[in-house]
Amino acid sequence: MDFPTDPSSQYPIFGPEIKCPHCRQTIPALTLTDTYLCPRHGAFEADPKTGELVHLQSNRHWRMWDGEWYRQHTHPDGIRFEIHEALDRLYTQGYRATRVIVAQRYKELIGAYLERSNSWRDRSDAPPPKLYGLPVEFSPTPEDDPCWAVINFDLEKEPGVPVRYPYFRLFE
Repeated sequence: MDFPTDPSSQYPIFGPEIKCPHCRQTIPALTLTDTYLCPRHGAFEADPKTGELVHLQSNRHWRMWDGEWYRQHTHPDGIRFEIHEALDRLYTQGYRATRVIVAQRYKELIGAYLERSNSWRDRSDAPPPKLYGLPVEFSPTPEDDPCWAVINFDLEKEPGVPVRYPYFRLFE
């Protein structure tokens, strides 16, 4: 009986090791499985059909773009919390965000959480909706820019601290 000699066939789709999406430490693949094992966060299963990495304990899904893992959200609080954390990081690095661009696929998910002016439905020139006091725009479609099938949002930034630090209103 002949066994495959191609060593890559012994590992999941992302290769013999990956960075854990949670702690960023290098974690090994378990040979002859679709699983990676992080000593801190447990098992992650690679799905060759979807290209996703699934954390088995929480069922959180991750996809990779340009060497980085991006969590794929199914609840509005998840994406809102991720944006809030990114705003905090900007603030500690001496930047302020000027705009949030959110992946088109989250438009319905976060729509109810966006701040809008009182007459936004009646005006075509209404100001953009806001999240944490920042204007929100939605991304191009993944067909127009493939990164938006994976990444969740982007923050436009400039040097300086926010005039009013609006990001404290996390779950209002």
